[in-house]
Amino acid sequence: MTQISRYLDHAVLVPQFTRQEAIDWIKKGVEYKVKTVCVRPCDIDIAKQLTAGSETEVSVVLGFPHGTQITESKAAEAELYCKKGVQEIDMVANYGWIKSGLWDEVKNDIKAVVDVAHRHKVLVKVIFETAQLNTEQIIKATELSIESGADFVKTSTGFNGDGAKEEDVDTMLKTANGKIKVKPSGGIRDNVRAKLFVDKGAQRLGVNCSSTPKICDGGTAEGKTGY
Repeated sequence: MTQISRYLDHAVLVPQFTRQEAIDWIKKGVEYKVKTVCVRPCDIDIAKQLTAGSETEVSVVLGFPHGTQITESKAAEAELYCKKGVQEIDMVANYGWIKSGLWDEVKNDIKAVVDVAHRHKVLVKVIFETAQLNTEQIIKATELSIESGADFVKTSTGFNGDGAKEEDVDTMLKTANGKIKVKPSGGIRDNVRAKLFVDKGAQRLGVNCSSTPKICDGGTAEGKTGY
């Protein structure tokens, strides 16, 4: 089995991190050979420098953490980030629209980012904020992400409500049915829980940067319900 670190998106997203703290945590992700360091947009350039020549790539959040920017703004963000050389984008869907049943708007919002990113060969993960949604809404959002050509669906930002719940991940995996990858995110702080989601079929895990050493070394990190 692939080592657990290669499933990890090592999230360096705490808003109040200083530049030095961001640098230190990005370096920690590279040390543990995580799949990506997932960074704030302001840290893309330094993350590219620190990951150069390593096994770790750079992902960036878009529309974070609420997803309420206008669609044109999200597409413009995607273009800027792709030109800076990120390999992946984690975009927040407008979950207020999801809750409102505005399905055309939700799909267009996702597709606008996907179309830009895929022109640059950049992957897109769509964050639902599942703690704010019911099962039917999670199913529909997964279906629309598939229709929009996104690469992953992701449970949570880690900043609004509970993180990855097993029942929500199960719903996403069943609906995905191999047509899109699934990324549980938030509240994953130990090796056992990380492996549980991988064994279920998740192909990436979003974890707070401070949890990465514990997950990889077999311990348990402290923290609240989200990141």
